[in-house]
Amino acid sequence: MSLSLALAVVPAVTLIFGLPIYLVLLASSAVAILMYMNVPATVIPQIMFGGLDKFALLAVPFFIFAGDIMARGGVSRRIVDCILALFGRQRAARPITTIAASEFFGAVSGSSPATVAAVGKLMYPSLREGGYGEKFSLGLITSAGGIASVMPPSILMILYGASAEESVAELFAAGVIPALLLGFATVLYILWYARKVPKAQEIKRSGSETLRLVMGALPALGTPVVILGGIYSGIFSPTESAGVAGIYGILVTRFIYRELSWKELWSVVESSTRLTAQILIVVAASGVFSWVLTTSGVPQQVVEFVGSSSESYWSTLIVINIFLLIVGCLIDPISAIVLLTPILLPIVQHLGIDLVHFGVIMAVNLSIGMFTPPFGLNIFTSHALFGARMSTICAGLVPFILLQVSVLFLITFIPWLSLVGAGWVK
Repeated sequence: MSLSLALAVVPAVTLIFGLPIYLVLLASSAVAILMYMNVPATVIPQIMFGGLDKFALLAVPFFIFAGDIMARGGVSRRIVDCILALFGRQRAARPITTIAASEFFGAVSGSSPATVAAVGKLMYPSLREGGYGEKFSLGLITSAGGIASVMPPSILMILYGASAEESVAELFAAGVIPALLLGFATVLYILWYARKVPKAQEIKRSGSETLRLVMGALPALGTPVVILGGIYSGIFSPTESAGVAGIYGILVTRFIYRELSWKELWSVVESSTRLTAQILIVVAASGVFSWVLTTSGVPQQVVEFVGSSSESYWSTLIVINIFLLIVGCLIDPISAIVLLTPILLPIVQHLGIDLVHFGVIMAVNLSIGMFTPPFGLNIFTSHALFGARMSTICAGLVPFILLQVSVLFLITFIPWLSLVGAGWVK
């Protein structure tokens, strides 16, 4: 069996046996190195630790901690209450609030499943009470969480920036307009759909109550201002902003809202640590696998194959998008982005595609994969949260998948939508 065949067969076999993705990557790399490459086995831990020795990756645990503490400390609830108070007199207030709250919470946590959990627990009962059906409500909540993977500070953007050696600040800025465009397109669909819901109800509040809710949410709404304002004003780097976000989260939830005790705060630290470890072990393992692929010439072979088989620049981009959509619904986006970035970069460089723009394309593709059957993580999050049947959730997702795929192709073929934002910080 040749090296190329081994790199295809071993991952497939280990996946069939249900091994976690990091063990799949490590097992495949170990077989290749020990059986086909004339290098010592000690190269494996060296590459694993070297892959984690990147300053940008320090942002990951801090943003995870900030998102977790704000989800459990009353921030997400106050954001939802504030938006409902502002848009409550609109017929489609509740679903629009779901999208707006997901955009805001995505600007805090950068995590798609966390956004589904934080916003979904608050908005699902409200949507059902407002007359919206189960399929629509589940589909909306599950898909809205995907926007968090694109809206800065996106964990996917951080990992892509570390893999592609691109500016994380530029990637964050490039993701703003695409994330807002995804939300705006969904709102247009909601406005059309709400006209067909005879029982859709408005939420009427007095002016004084609206003012009270808005004022109470100001510390929560200040979170993305502190994070992104600090980055783009040059006060601190994206990695430093993650630490600032964690400190700001402690101040808001412990001393302003007073909804977290010190014991509960320690629980947040423990859960964030576990999630960080799960992410970074995948990053370390994928670094070894990517090294094996690179040294064996696989990326160069892929570039030659694409160059010989592709008819045009546009058709290649379409093929890449379809490939990423399929990958996104089969494996988790963190594994996908750290594994595929080194393979796809030579192709997009060969085509002359801006690497910041391609980072946005990857993030949007994989964010859609988060709520695409059969294995989208957001689908399982909704299933666990609401106890709904998988078939019901998937049926409700169909219009939102079609809608966001349409926006994806706009983002792909109009680079300005991404690059105008990146130009702000250059």
